[in-house]
Amino acid sequence: MWKGVVSFGMVSIPIRLYNATESSTKVSFRQLCPDHKSPISYKRWCAEGEHEVNYGEILKGFEVGKDRYVIIDDKDLDNLPLATAHSIDITEFVPADDIEPGLYFKNAYYMEPEELGKKPYQLLRKALEATGRMAIAKIALRDREHLCALHANGPGLLMNTLNWPDEIRSVEGLKGLDGDVKINPKELEMAKALIESLADSFDPSRYKDEYREAVMRVVQAKIDGEVIEAPATPQTAKVMDLMEALRASVDAAKKSRKTGGREAPASEAKRSRRKAS
Repeated sequence: MWKGVVSFGMVSIPIRLYNATESSTKVSFRQLCPDHKSPISYKRWCAEGEHEVNYGEILKGFEVGKDRYVIIDDKDLDNLPLATAHSIDITEFVPADDIEPGLYFKNAYYMEPEELGKKPYQLLRKALEATGRMAIAKIALRDREHLCALHANGPGLLMNTLNWPDEIRSVEGLKGLDGDVKINPKELEMAKALIESLADSFDPSRYKDEYREAVMRVVQAKIDGEVIEAPATPQTAKVMDLMEALRASVDAAKKSRKTGGREAPASEAKRSRRKAS
C-alpha cells in the first residue's frame, strides 16, 4: 500500500508497507424504507446539473473560494512536494516504554524490505531490539502526514502511526482521578490477590468475538416469534460491600482455575444466568 525508503543517518532502506490488521465486518445491516421494508439506495447527485454521477467520474476538488475549486487528481498527490511522501526519515530513537500505547498507537503496518535493503533492514531491527528503543519518524499516508514509530517485531519491523499531541484530549474535568479516595490496605491486598488469581500470559487464541453469534440468536428469535431477554446488568458493589465482593471474586477465580476455566468470574456469572433463562 506504500513504497519508499526508511532513512537513518546516511543509510537508506527501500521498503514496502502492508496493512498488519484488517477490519472484520462480521455483522452488517441493510438500511430499509420504513413503509416498504425495501433497501434504500443512495445516488451521487449533481445539484447544478440535476443528474446522477458515476463513482468513477467523481473528481477531487479543494475549495479556494465560494463555489471555486482546484481539481486535484491522484498524480498530483503522488507528486506532493513533501519529503515524507516517499521517505520515512528517522529523526530520533526513544526508549520503547516512552510511548504510552493506549493513547498514541493507531494503525499497524508490516515493513518488508526490498532485495537491496535486506541487510540494513535486519541491522536496524537487531539494533532496535538490542537497545530497547523505537525509531520516531513522519510519513505521508492516506491523504495526511502521520507521526510514526518503528520497532522490532519478531523477525521484522512494525510501523505504528501515532496520534499527534494535539489530537489527544486532556483528562482535566474527569471525576474520580484526583486521588482523594482513601483505599483500605486490606482492600488493596485483596484486589492484588484477585489480579494474581487471574494472572496469565496473553494468548489471543483464547478470545473470540461473540457479537455475530448474539445477533444471529436475535435474528432467529425474531423469525420464530420469540423474545430474548438481555442478561442482567452487573450490580455495582457498594462501598460497604467492596471487601466482600473482592473476596467472593477471588474465591470464584480460584474455583474457575481449578476446573480449567480461564474467564473472569463476571463472565461466568453472565453465562450461568443465560443458561438459567
